[in-house]
Parts: sequence; structure tokens; C-alpha cells
Amino acid sequence: MDVNVFRVLVMVAALVAFLGIVWWAYAPGRKHRFERDALLPFGEDENGKGAPR
Repeated sequence: MDVNVFRVLVMVAALVAFLGIVWWAYAPGRKHRFERDALLPFGEDENGKGAPR
């Protein structure tokens, strides 16, 4: 196998992985979870107090 064939296979695998991650991140079903998780730093701690300012 030529080294250029190996490079092309690695590039195609990286592109597929990248597109999979983009699809996972922007899938409509995950929007609610990401919006909820974005507010975690501003939530209450275990003592019922808000985040320090």
C-alpha cells in the first residue's frame, strides 16, 4: 500500500469523525440539554446558596 493511500484513508476517517461530532452537537434533540447545562455555573450549590460574585 502506498503512503498516499494511507494518508487519504486517515483524512477520510478524520472527516467522518468531524462530521459525526458536528451532527451530534447540533442535533435538535440535544438543544434542551445544552441550554440546561449552560446554566449550571449559575445554579445553587449544595448549601442552597447561589454562585459567589
